[in-house]
Amino acid sequence: MNQKRILNCAITGGIHCPSMSPYLPSTPAEIAQQAIDAANAGASTVHIHARSPKDSSPSSSLEDFQTIIDKIRSVNKEIIICVTTGGGLGMTVEQRTHIIPHLKPELASMNCGTINWGLFPLAEKITDWKYDWEKPYYERTKAGIFQNTFADMESILKIFEQNNVVPELECYDVGHLYNLKFLMDSGHITRKLYLQFVLGINGALGSTPYDLMTMKQTADRLFGEDGYEWSAFGAGKSEYVVCTQNLFLGGHVRVGMEDNLYLEKGVMAKSNAEMVEKMIRIMREFNFEPMSPAEARQTIGIRK
Repeated sequence: MNQKRILNCAITGGIHCPSMSPYLPSTPAEIAQQAIDAANAGASTVHIHARSPKDSSPSSSLEDFQTIIDKIRSVNKEIIICVTTGGGLGMTVEQRTHIIPHLKPELASMNCGTINWGLFPLAEKITDWKYDWEKPYYERTKAGIFQNTFADMESILKIFEQNNVVPELECYDVGHLYNLKFLMDSGHITRKLYLQFVLGINGALGSTPYDLMTMKQTADRLFGEDGYEWSAFGAGKSEYVVCTQNLFLGGHVRVGMEDNLYLEKGVMAKSNAEMVEKMIRIMREFNFEPMSPAEARQTIGIRK
């Protein structure tokens, strides 16, 4: 078994808010710096969402994304930057994708199906909110969905193809793998798949060892064991558990403050670099090593 794995770091995402952690990178400058630090710590790729410099809310602004990417590239020319098209809650597909033709990233995420996105329990756990947008942001998820229809996915894949962007295919449930099988059979995807198993979101598949095995076995049946590359993580406390299991299945891993705010029980992560360093320690305990960005490009099929 190849003992090298892609180590992806998801810097800030669109789930957590500043009231949940004083360490969450919440401005373009902070996101960029933490991405640089994660790369220096050993990450192969960094996954980028933008935040507004005014109130730290999820942003689809080209200016905010450009600020982040320009700062990263001014320091690190090699790290793979994966730009989200997931955006933040309530954003339209147009808002989530308009940045792609301008930025032309090497890698960008695409969500592979519509799910419930039940973040509303978080609104009951916090009493002291830093910004006015935060509590309503979570409360409205009880009656909302995270929309990713076939029309949406076909549109995104076309934008990726036109701009030479490799898709990182975010799969939150088993049905998303069948969606991808349909998109492949209908000619909308013609390259080897790079999957990201996103486990543990309230409204989608859980994050137990059985759930990860279900995703892996289904992908094997649909695409063949050698027909795809994949990464996996669990949201929250299951982050490192799922990542460790996935190493032994042959897959890649993702950590970061988009998915989990804690380094261990009761101990908040102070940076994304800390989370990368912990994952590398776990990997090395079992004789695994993180890939360099160049090795990750070769594995995923990215032409720099």
